[in-house]
Amino acid sequence: MSNPNMPYRNLGRCGLKLSQFSLGGWTTFGGSVKDFTSVRSILHVAFEAGINFFDIADVYAKGESERIMGAALKDFPRNELVISSKVFWPMSEDINDKGLSRKHVIESVNRSLQRIGTEYLDIYFCHRYDPETPVEETIRIMDDLIHHGKILYWGTSEWTADQIQEAMDICEKRGYYKPQVEQPQYNLLTREKFEKDVQPKATHHGMGLVTWSPLASGLLTGKYDNGVSEGRLSKIDWLKETLYTEQNVQRVRAMKNIADQLECSRGQLALAWLAAQPGMTSVILGATSIEQLQENLGALKITITPEVDKDLKKIFTY
Repeated sequence: MSNPNMPYRNLGRCGLKLSQFSLGGWTTFGGSVKDFTSVRSILHVAFEAGINFFDIADVYAKGESERIMGAALKDFPRNELVISSKVFWPMSEDINDKGLSRKHVIESVNRSLQRIGTEYLDIYFCHRYDPETPVEETIRIMDDLIHHGKILYWGTSEWTADQIQEAMDICEKRGYYKPQVEQPQYNLLTREKFEKDVQPKATHHGMGLVTWSPLASGLLTGKYDNGVSEGRLSKIDWLKETLYTEQNVQRVRAMKNIADQLECSRGQLALAWLAAQPGMTSVILGATSIEQLQENLGALKITITPEVDKDLKKIFTY
């Protein structure tokens, strides 16, 4: 169900259109939010707000995210949804139940389709680059899955510019379907790798961009201004070690003046800024409640002028 208040953007050069803001299942659905009624309510609010892209992965809560989101998504017409999942991370102790080998990919996509309860995925992501599998082997199975109608498009997540170029070269040479979208971590606090390495290459090849962790696990909302006692950073050590520094906290405090001038929250400002960046297709939101989702969607009302963009980049320089 499209909504006049929600912008829709082409996935790179593809005809597929995604909502400017989307909803993902990482650490939330099937993880911190296990109650089906709650998940269903959040997804209904998202759909009614015009969100058509729902991003999942097999590894999220070891398949539970796919199951619980899939059950809720059955409430909506399948043709109005864009559903993605991912493959790479280990799903068991079995030696072949990981990576991007032909065996693991075909077995994983079948399990994902079964858990979600759909006949096809609109987008299937290679969740990381697999140095133990020839890239052509992975590309060929993705190409086969498209020919078999199990996936419509395939993409990459957290691949480098060189890895993307390697895939494009093989696809061009062999006539395989090319990756059409990259899913990087990108936000005001995590800019350098994406802007210097990935963004130019993705733009050159006409790839769509859908970003994860747009609020830096909540740090950009200001919730950790006075320390970490709850929330995602209190539960995931590697995120806290990566993101929670005194410099980052000071930067987030500094952006409050800009948010106050625009009469919005810092979280809304961070999301609006990300959606306004060149080549951005969709910003993947995470929400554990209806209130949190509605707060994030308030970013739709904010206009990022060149001056605001410049001021934010000055605060969050690298």
